[in-house]
Amino acid sequence: MTKPLEGVRVLDLSRVLAGPWATQLLADLGADVIKVEKPGAGDDTRHWGPPWHEHGDEKVAAYFLAANRGKKSVAIDFATEEGAALVRKMAADADVVIENFKVGGLKKFGLDAASLRASHPGLIYASITGFGQDGPYAARAGYDYIIQGMGGLMSLTGLPDGEPGGGPMRAGVAVADLFTGMYTANAILAALYRRQQTGEGATIDMALLDTQLAMLANQASNSLVSGKDPGRQGAGHPNIVPYQPFMAADQPIIIAVGNDKQFAKLAAIVGHPEWAENPAYATNPARVSARETLVPMIADIIAGKPAADWLERLEGAGIPAGPINTISQALADPQAVHRGVRIQADGGALGPVPMVGNPMRIDGEQANAPLPPPALGEHGSLLRQWLDEDDLKRLKAAGIVG
Repeated sequence: MTKPLEGVRVLDLSRVLAGPWATQLLADLGADVIKVEKPGAGDDTRHWGPPWHEHGDEKVAAYFLAANRGKKSVAIDFATEEGAALVRKMAADADVVIENFKVGGLKKFGLDAASLRASHPGLIYASITGFGQDGPYAARAGYDYIIQGMGGLMSLTGLPDGEPGGGPMRAGVAVADLFTGMYTANAILAALYRRQQTGEGATIDMALLDTQLAMLANQASNSLVSGKDPGRQGAGHPNIVPYQPFMAADQPIIIAVGNDKQFAKLAAIVGHPEWAENPAYATNPARVSARETLVPMIADIIAGKPAADWLERLEGAGIPAGPINTISQALADPQAVHRGVRIQADGGALGPVPMVGNPMRIDGEQANAPLPPPALGEHGSLLRQWLDEDDLKRLKAAGIVG
C-alpha cells in the first residue's frame, strides 16, 4: 500500500502521550517522523515503568512503546545555542512541527511558531497544552488526570454518592491526552490539505481542556438542554434503558438495548413478553423513568443462568450483548485475532516489540508504520543531513547531541 502521507516530514518535539499519539498516527499513515529527545533521558515515558521491555542493553518502559511506533529518534539538547540552531535547521526542512511545551516555553530557543514560520510560511506548527495559548489558565501545566476532573468527565464516571465505593473516578486510560492527540492529527491533516490549495502553512493551538469538554458529547448536550448536571450512574447509560452490565450466574455480561423492538425481544427472552405492551416499559423514555423498577427485575432473571446461555440467546435474537473481558482476553478474542489487532514491530535496537496496531484499514491494508519504537538516539546518523562530520563529532563530545 502506498502510504497516504509518504513524503511528509514531521519534526516531533513532543513527549509523554498527547503529542506522541498524534505523531504515531501520522507515522502509521506514512509520514517520516523524527523524534527529538533530550540526550541521556529522552521522553519521560521511557522511564515510566514497570513493566519494562528489555532487549540486550536496552531497557524501556512499556508505556513508551504504546505511542512511539514508526519514529526515528535523535538526541539533541536544544537548551544549548548550538542544539537549538540544529533543531531550527531541521524545522526548515520539515512540513510539520509538533510540540507540547508550556506556552512560550520554546520562544527563547527560537523554536516557537512565530519564529519558525517567519522564515518558513508553509510550515504547519501544532502546539498542545493543557489550557491553550491564551486565557487565564494558559500558563498552567496540563495533566490528563487534572483535565478529566476539571473538564467534567469524572463527574460522570464512578458510582453515585452513597453507594459502596461511590465517588468520582478517572477513566482507565488517559482519554484526554489520547483524544487530544487524535484531534491534533486531524487538524494537521486538514492543514496539509489546505496547504496543497494555498501554499500556506498553519499554526494549530490544541488544548486538553477544550478537547475534554468537546468529547463529553451527549452528556454535555444533556446538560445544555436540561440545565442540569447528568451525574454519575455507574455502568448505566443516562439516556437508554436497559443498557448496562448484568451479573449472570458465573460472570457479568453487558446488555445494550438500543430501541423498543430490541426491548420487546429481550422481554420475551427473559420470560416477560407482556413488558413490551406495558406503557411503563414499552418505550425508551418510559424505561428511563422506570429504571429503578425495571433494571432490578431484569437483573434477578439474568442471575439465574450462566453468561454463555444468555449470550447465545441474545445474539440469536439480534440484541447487542457481550462479556466484560480483561485486556488479555480482549486481545485473544477470535475477532481481534482475525483482524490482526496485535502486531509485532521489530528490526530496531529494541528488538521485537509486541504492540496493538493502528485500527485504520485503507484499501484492505492496516495502517501500521514498519519501524518499531526507537531506542533513544537510535537514528542519530540522520543528523548528517544538517551537520558535517566534524561538527557532529564535536557536538557529541560536548553532550549536545547524543
